[in-house]
Amino acid sequence: MGVAAVHAGSSDRSELDLVIVTGISGGGRSTVARALENVGYYVIDNLPESLVGQAAELAAAGGEEVRRTAMVLDVRSRAFMTDLVGVLEDLRKGGFKPHLVFVDADDDVIIRRFEKVRRAHPLQGDGMLADGIAAERRLLEPARGSADTLFDTTHLNENQLRARVEDAFLAPSSPRLQFTCMSFGFKYGIPRDADYVADVRFLPNPYWVPALREHTGTDPDVSGYVLAQDGAEEFVESYTALLLGTTQGFEREGKRYMTIAIGCTGGKHRSVAISEEIAKRLNAAGFPANTHHRDRGNELIRHRPDDTPDPR
Repeated sequence: MGVAAVHAGSSDRSELDLVIVTGISGGGRSTVARALENVGYYVIDNLPESLVGQAAELAAAGGEEVRRTAMVLDVRSRAFMTDLVGVLEDLRKGGFKPHLVFVDADDDVIIRRFEKVRRAHPLQGDGMLADGIAAERRLLEPARGSADTLFDTTHLNENQLRARVEDAFLAPSSPRLQFTCMSFGFKYGIPRDADYVADVRFLPNPYWVPALREHTGTDPDVSGYVLAQDGAEEFVESYTALLLGTTQGFEREGKRYMTIAIGCTGGKHRSVAISEEIAKRLNAAGFPANTHHRDRGNELIRHRPDDTPDPR
């Protein structure tokens, strides 16, 4: 029974906070699901695509206890992903406002996670692990392109991913757009889950100042050095104004969470200081903003193999 075929009840379907979670196996869907539970969602795991409409109807009629509902879809279900984009469109035509979350990671990271737990990929069959990953990527390509929120877990451990999800989906005290200002190092790659990417390598690098080299952009001495450079204040002011200029349109389109990536060479000094300053100004303008410094402790993050997202 599709969404369009169900008679509209007394409940306002648009009031249902409905999140659909999918993504690459090994990306961390299970961690995302647990984080959503932590912030008050009723989570339905391993739901066949054909039952999404019915489950949404039940949730809409279920009252306050299930007003925030999340559904996790993945290839463990034999009826998975024939047309998730079409299902989402049917939900919207039926008056729902689904929010699609896609969880992803680089192939080499996915392979390491599967090898660690000694588990075969659901689509691997008689082939190699890489074959299963490639098949799943082809299957999920339309859904990834339609995602409202993308979490790239390549450089995240389980605790970091959970914190990102909870920051994004914690019930806000106001319906305003929420921001995460993420610092990163270009030498480690551009974050794939960023909505905006900015480059602050035009500023002098504190790395070449011996007294600042071993500190990071959250240190007042480093932050003061970066923000005092020619062009730093102008960049922060103009870039914050650009972001604020887009908020009304994004809120009108139903977007709830934005990731702003600020990059320098190593992600330790300039990008950290600038991200902190932009987040401060967004908060001052009334938009909830937090910071995430992806590469500030890069070596520590990359050498914690026992704290990675669940391969499911």
